[in-house]
Amino acid sequence: MSSSAQHKAMAAERGPVKIAIVTVSDSRTPKSDVNAAYLRQQIEGAGHIVAAYRLIKDEPEQVVAVLDELAAGESQLILFNGGTGISKRDNTFDALSGKLEKTLPGFGEIFRMLSYEQIGAAAMLSRATAGVYAGKVIISTPGSPKAVQLAWEKLISSEMQHLAWEVGR
Repeated sequence: MSSSAQHKAMAAERGPVKIAIVTVSDSRTPKSDVNAAYLRQQIEGAGHIVAAYRLIKDEPEQVVAVLDELAAGESQLILFNGGTGISKRDNTFDALSGKLEKTLPGFGEIFRMLSYEQIGAAAMLSRATAGVYAGKVIISTPGSPKAVQLAWEKLISSEMQHLAWEVGR
């Protein structure tokens, strides 16, 4: 058994992962937040726990405030969606990247590669990122439902227990 497989087996023994969902949007409401609904269904369907949910505007001070609030709580992973593009209103990446203590550049690289297969060269506009802050895994994806689904299905779901275990050991 590879060390990665061993780590995943040990991580699975720790039980459900506690995950926070943060949607960053100037237009969505709790009722229209399809990303949070999708993630909640996937997380709970896999036997894990949605420990918190926040819907905030794409304002740097709100992003940092919710990051600090949730990092102080019980969540092991904090999933941000939205605000990763390059428009003037896209501030999530900038707010988060300055706080990450360790980065996981492979997340953004692989996400953009997978996204390229779906949408072509426009994938380069994504500033999806991941890293560690205050002992929590932080993952930030674009806010399009297809991007959230891609990140969940191809990257996050298969590694979340391993990520939570690694950062907590």
